[in-house]
Amino acid sequence: MTNPISIASETERPAALEIDEQLVDDIAALLASGQHGMVLNLVADLHPGDLARLISRLSRDEARLLFDWLPADVGGVVLADLDDAFRAELLEEVQPERLTALIDELDTDDAADVLADLAEEVALQVLPALEDAEDLRELLGYPEDTAGGIMAAEYVAVPSTWTVAEATEEVRRNAETVEAIFAVFVIDEQEMLRGVVTLKRLLLSPADARIGDIMKSEVIAVTTDVDQEEVARVMERYDLVSLPVVDTQGRLVGRITIDDIVDVIREEAEEDLQLMSGITGDEETTDSVFRVSRGRLPWLLLGLLGAGFSGMVIGFFEQGLEQAIVLASFIPIVTAMGGNAAVQSAAIAVQGLTSGELWLSDMIKRAGKEVAVALINGLVIAMLLSGVVVVFGLGDVMRLALTLALTMFSVVLLATTNGTLIPFLLKRLGIDPASAMGPFVTTLNDIIGLTVYFLIASFIYLR
Repeated sequence: MTNPISIASETERPAALEIDEQLVDDIAALLASGQHGMVLNLVADLHPGDLARLISRLSRDEARLLFDWLPADVGGVVLADLDDAFRAELLEEVQPERLTALIDELDTDDAADVLADLAEEVALQVLPALEDAEDLRELLGYPEDTAGGIMAAEYVAVPSTWTVAEATEEVRRNAETVEAIFAVFVIDEQEMLRGVVTLKRLLLSPADARIGDIMKSEVIAVTTDVDQEEVARVMERYDLVSLPVVDTQGRLVGRITIDDIVDVIREEAEEDLQLMSGITGDEETTDSVFRVSRGRLPWLLLGLLGAGFSGMVIGFFEQGLEQAIVLASFIPIVTAMGGNAAVQSAAIAVQGLTSGELWLSDMIKRAGKEVAVALINGLVIAMLLSGVVVVFGLGDVMRLALTLALTMFSVVLLATTNGTLIPFLLKRLGIDPASAMGPFVTTLNDIIGLTVYFLIASFIYLR
């Protein structure tokens, strides 16, 4: 006979087990030997997030087996903490009846995410049987990266004519279905958002006070079509833990809580980091080899194309290199300094554009500041490199020193300017500016840097 498990509250849960290789190996061994009860007892006290992490460390077959053993109330909560691709794979062979039970355990925002990951025919089969089918149909109609796509349809709303006692009772009635109640929203007969009352204000007000008298009428809200990054910026700017979402007419349709925004911030940061590294921006550690390859290969091919152009530049000046082999030894320095300067300026531009601190109208002002910085940095690097040539007496000392000084000054200036302007241009074109940090900028600056280097060398050193 097996012992059912449940998710314990924070006050009830003992010290959490550490998710390490030993625990993963122990669970895998117990799964292999069919120790159903022992496995469930061992994971009974794990937080849903830790249990999700454990499942993601198992092999696919082991993960499916453990997930199948979990009761629906536990498995449903764990689903919300799994990454999308892994979750979709885990649910491929789950029967519709169990899917329904699992999804019914989730808040509507998480349930919509799970449904979106299912095959269309499976989602259509499961959806009608769900308790919140109507709300989920509406949520699935919004793009997943908008306020409508990340909001939950569960919230507490009361008319302004109610008393504090009536509103408090409404909070109690909804306590089971609406988790983490931070505020009560105030609506009129047409469900238009009119105000908000924090839970603290509600508890500290007299029971017979009217909600309309204690509510805050200046409510910060977003519409369903606002991008999730902008939602995160709004909540950060105004220190909000709960944000109401309204439709285009101003009717209250949902809310976004701080835990949803933490996920958004993490996802956006991971996406930007991957784009900066030359990855499509949606790679997960649990992705298949083919999926990972598909995400990286286009950028590698772009880098190959850029390297081919760089090779063509070197080939065009091959005769000059044969006359002065010493020029070849400085090619890595030219390309490295150009790439580093571009990445530095691009990183600040991307960070500012992503956070909202920089606007498209700031492009010229930002470029001017970066040019000033590049003039100083380029001059210092030019002097240092030409000084090395003089000290070690390389080649035709004076002409080589002058060639390298002018090259490094020009390359740093051009690379810094490119690194600043390209993110702004990409943003204007509706492309994530973080992609400027990948092979695109570095490859472009390799080509420009080498061209500048050999042109200057042709006019000064090779004459």
